[in-house]
Amino acid sequence: MKVQGKMFMWLSFFVLATAVVYGVWSKEPAGTTALFLTFGLCIMVGFYLGFTAKRVDVGAMDNKEADVADDAGEVGFFSPHSWQPLALGTGGALAFLSIAIGWWLLYFSAPIIVIGLYGWVFEYYRGENRTQ
Repeated sequence: MKVQGKMFMWLSFFVLATAVVYGVWSKEPAGTTALFLTFGLCIMVGFYLGFTAKRVDVGAMDNKEADVADDAGEVGFFSPHSWQPLALGTGGALAFLSIAIGWWLLYFSAPIIVIGLYGWVFEYYRGENRTQ
């Protein structure tokens, strides 16, 4: 995490120099503002990564003598048979399509999104104090 923090800090200096040069040469306020905001975002991400790296255990990426297998572990649990992402994708596609076709389509896509989200959250919920 230390490496990523340093990378974002160096990137922020580059973006700052680019913003100053772009602002002086182009005299265009929108692009100059966007570049200065990008500089701020790079500073925030770099500071967060550097700040967090000091407080967590040293990972394999920060250890020069680590092997690739040292950072291996469980990535997470992925449901092998869930239909909820299909409902969320369909609802999301209809919601974004409502921008092009008409806002009335959002009334049909919002319930599909809510049903998909509710199903995904409670997919493995079996009730309180159930053993099976």
